[in-house]
Amino acid sequence: MKIWIVWLPNVGKSTLFNALTKSYSADAANFPFCTIEPNIGIVDVKDSRLSQLAELGQSKKVIFASTKFVDIAGLVKWASKGEWLGNKFLSHIREVDVIVQVLRYFKNTDVSHVEWSVDPMRDVEIINYELILSDLEQVEKNLPAIAKKASVTKEKTVVATASALTKIKQALDTGKLIYDIRDDLTTEEKESIKSYNFLTDKSFIYAINVWQEDLIRAEEIKQEFTTKLKKPIAIVCAPMESEMMTLTKEERDEMIEMMTWALSSAVPTLDDMISLAFKELGLMYYFTTGEKESRAWTIPVWSTAPQAAGAIHTDFERGFIKAEVVNYKDLLELWWWNKAKEKWLLKLQGKDYIVQDGDVIVFKFNV
Repeated sequence: MKIWIVWLPNVGKSTLFNALTKSYSADAANFPFCTIEPNIGIVDVKDSRLSQLAELGQSKKVIFASTKFVDIAGLVKWASKGEWLGNKFLSHIREVDVIVQVLRYFKNTDVSHVEWSVDPMRDVEIINYELILSDLEQVEKNLPAIAKKASVTKEKTVVATASALTKIKQALDTGKLIYDIRDDLTTEEKESIKSYNFLTDKSFIYAINVWQEDLIRAEEIKQEFTTKLKKPIAIVCAPMESEMMTLTKEERDEMIEMMTWALSSAVPTLDDMISLAFKELGLMYYFTTGEKESRAWTIPVWSTAPQAAGAIHTDFERGFIKAEVVNYKDLLELWWWNKAKEKWLLKLQGKDYIVQDGDVIVFKFNV
């Protein structure tokens, strides 16, 4: 999974990228466009369930699920008309799966805003406008030839593409995102435009970047923007995340525990944002565990047992016989496989079994 972090300059996205990747690869300075070349980082999706399983089984290695984050230059108003760096760089990130739009909520006179004031909803309009124009440029470049070909052929793919692009142009012309008109496209039309990798057809997550003093209102802020944007919302705090970069895991856990006590509520972290991205794409993971390693395997929701086995190796799916499955909670409570068997909590599942998030599985196969 590849995630693009985007928004206006000086909203704190490079600081967040550095915190995500636990590095300082992205310049974070108080001037626009200090991120010119793309920064790419592989980020582990930390999961306490896997850590607990690894501790229980005394695993020598722990391998979390991972995702790729891309940080690139901030967009500005009129980028499509060549302002500052323009929008040509957008063509290089069309293959991402999710777009995380970082919105500046915090007010700090030491950090300038490219629009000279803090207004998250205005910023949403600016970026969406630039993404829409980028997609519209691509549609207008391809539609005439496709429409002409569709008028003289009965080839289903060509006809579906022409129809889809026509509907998309109408939507973009009126300021709508392609994502929001998905239900207006047929299955064939959706399939026909996959190769275009339209930016506004991506899943969007909005990350509201707050200051430490705003954390006490985190849930209130989240509800406010959920209502306004009708998209998944994550609350993030770049200064807090930047500070935690320097801490050990134990120190970080202690800091979060203390803040949770002080705020009387859960402290929002970058892990929440990553989890949202998985959920938005319909992904989850199951676990394998043992003395050698404990590992999380990423699969689509509603995957069957053989399909889940294929995430490990195609031979596992091809030669699938059965799966020994136990819920991670049961395994942790009973302290290992044998007791789970004794309590009849370890189940033998066949090819039709739908894997659940948090399942711990041992596959039996023969090739």
